[in-house]
Amino acid sequence: MLKWSTRKFNFWQYLVNFWSGMYFILIIWDFINDNLIVEALEIVGFIYIGVLAIYVGNKEFERWYNRHQDQHPGEFFVLGWTALILIIVCLDLVLQKSYHLPSAVISSYVAVLTILAVTEKSKALHKRKHRIKK
Repeated sequence: MLKWSTRKFNFWQYLVNFWSGMYFILIIWDFINDNLIVEALEIVGFIYIGVLAIYVGNKEFERWYNRHQDQHPGEFFVLGWTALILIIVCLDLVLQKSYHLPSAVISSYVAVLTILAVTEKSKALHKRKHRIKK
């Protein structure tokens, strides 16, 4: 049995997972109810991207200072976001709804893609730097 003191508790990872789930649920709710909670999506989107940026920044510092051990690929977040956006757009076309994808959702998707691109570049630079040193 693992003790609390021996487990690594990653506060930011849990917070990102919470806000990701919350944001996805609200986006789906907004789709079902034809843009009923656009303002709430804006607020949650800001919080989500802020928490995600802090989490990813923390991971990058750990990577560069050789304390990064856990693997939580950002590609899964991008795949989840891409699937969500595609499903909503396709369902909107098929069901002929009058739904408009809120700009906050589009901005959040672009921010997630940007964060992944930056971290992938950072990861490649880190690997190259450590290969050269050896």
